[in-house]
Amino acid sequence: MRVPDDLSGKPLDAVVRTLFSLTWGKARSCIETGKVQLDGQTVTNTTRRVRAGVDVTLRMSAPRPRPGELDAHRIVHVDAHVVVVNKPAGISTIPYGDEEDPDTLDAKVRTYLARQQTDRSGGRPALGIVHRLDKETSGLIVFTRTWLAKKSLTDQFRAHTIGRRYLAIVHGDLRTARTLRSHLVADRGDGLRGSTQRPGQLEKGGSSPQLAITHVEPVEKLRGATLVACRLETGRTHQIRIHLSEAGHPLLGERVYIRGFAGESLPAPRLMLHAAELGFVHPASQKPMSFEQPPPADIEETLTRLRIP
Repeated sequence: MRVPDDLSGKPLDAVVRTLFSLTWGKARSCIETGKVQLDGQTVTNTTRRVRAGVDVTLRMSAPRPRPGELDAHRIVHVDAHVVVVNKPAGISTIPYGDEEDPDTLDAKVRTYLARQQTDRSGGRPALGIVHRLDKETSGLIVFTRTWLAKKSLTDQFRAHTIGRRYLAIVHGDLRTARTLRSHLVADRGDGLRGSTQRPGQLEKGGSSPQLAITHVEPVEKLRGATLVACRLETGRTHQIRIHLSEAGHPLLGERVYIRGFAGESLPAPRLMLHAAELGFVHPASQKPMSFEQPPPADIEETLTRLRIP
């Protein structure tokens, strides 16, 4: 089926849902399992933007595509204790649920490490998770390989001494630097994670609201948008997305935390968020480690499109 003009620029899951009269869950499942093609090419990224006139095919009998291996250039640093990876957008950090998923980043990193082992009797490579990036977020993430590293980095995250700087493109003109501070809950009252006005009150289940602090500064004014840098003092789930949305500047590509935004919604190929810098103290040597990665092509292309001549 051809994509009509009124669906041009929409994410693939929305297009498939509309064209084939599916539920959101079924549309996303069909895409992720390789049953959707654009102009004859299988696409598994649910958030890919689709142009008018593209031919969309749904083949329920199509086999699930074999997971690709992680490109070696994605491994930014590796030693006996830690692995630093430049995560591509469109891949989850870890699987949801208990079953191992070969399409997640941690599984691909394990596969990479297993191929580097000279002693094949070593078994499945150990890999620890100390923080995560959202599926649509690109950039730097660190995994641990030893108990010492897991304990050390966990303690550093808990003490807020890990250096993390993100680049984001947000809607509107964010003119001045600011610190966004709130207490986050899993349900702010409308089914979404967000800030609570009653930080001293326990949530359902007895958990306390989590203090979240994000330092934001403008980097470049764009047409209808702003490139900003965000430094995390805490690392709560969806913290940057929630804080910027609640400040009136949701990220481009945001589809969850954008309720109530009255401005023009600018198109983007995915959530415009990139983990650009990561710093920590090495768990064994105790030396400071610092890494940087520039934004990937999709963010650069969006910046080029929105830059003021």
